[in-house]
Amino acid sequence: MRPIALALIALLVATADAAPQRRGRFNYYGAIGPNPSYDGAFMFCRIAFNNASNGDGGGWFVDYPRADTNLSFRFSELTAATVSRDVAGNFNHAVYRLTDAEIDHCPFIMMTEPGGTYFSPEEAQHLRSYLEHGGFLWADDFWGEYAWAHWENEIRKALPSAEFPLMDVPLDHPIFHVLYDVREVPQIPSIGFWFGTGGRTSERGADSAVVHARAITDREGHMLVFMTHNTDFGDAFEREGENRAYFDQFAAPGYAVGVNVLLYALTH
Repeated sequence: MRPIALALIALLVATADAAPQRRGRFNYYGAIGPNPSYDGAFMFCRIAFNNASNGDGGGWFVDYPRADTNLSFRFSELTAATVSRDVAGNFNHAVYRLTDAEIDHCPFIMMTEPGGTYFSPEEAQHLRSYLEHGGFLWADDFWGEYAWAHWENEIRKALPSAEFPLMDVPLDHPIFHVLYDVREVPQIPSIGFWFGTGGRTSERGADSAVVHARAITDREGHMLVFMTHNTDFGDAFEREGENRAYFDQFAAPGYAVGVNVLLYALTH
């Protein structure tokens, strides 16, 4: 590559790394296509949400759809779970709004870049009902304290702190040992950030240096929401086939957590 091209890439990476938190677009769902019919087997269910004007995130569609299908494939490969497929053998996956009644068929739902979320009263109400009736939410890929504070404000619309405690999930919690013995929660950067910064993993520098695995529970201690902050498991799934070095460093620890979370959601 020519020196001028390398210099331009370095400038773009440095500019992006120094930039403030991204701001979302209010009232933007993006395109949602028709979903497969529920067939009783496990199907990856992604939540489409509006972004707040003061939020921090790229949108619900980050890592979609390859993260969804790749995790479904690995889940079918590494466990005995029955995973939904279409007539051609492709793994089914769905995108729902929180107001869609169909999410009640999903024992597991996922949100990516939730630091930009905006929940309407109707969405918050249905999310609470879904979680109180046995559902499970994994929120992943948001970086820095601003994004965390914004997400906590939104999720508390559905799960008020007086009724639903928040906790740091210790490494001896069962969610980390359902199938794989996870001894640390990895910091997984986006593949572009990792390449552009020479292998760095903290996308917001000192502001996101520490990975957090947190949970919101009910009063009896049942986990309702699992949150992986300052890390991006979605990229470990989505990008697994793009580069061998990235795969070797992040795919195995990413899938170890991902498969454990799915099994925990389906069995607890």
